[in-house]
Amino acid sequence: MGDKSPKANQKKSAQKQAKAASTAQAKKQSAAARPSGGGK
Repeated sequence: MGDKSPKANQKKSAQKQAKAASTAQAKKQSAAARPSGGGK
């Protein structure tokens, strides 16, 4: 965890974004599968 190089940070944030995107997509899909889910 001692790597403070910009490249490492860039890679980390890219992974974070990808994870967030896939999570959001999964939530969207489950919400579409159950319209009566009621929001979050």
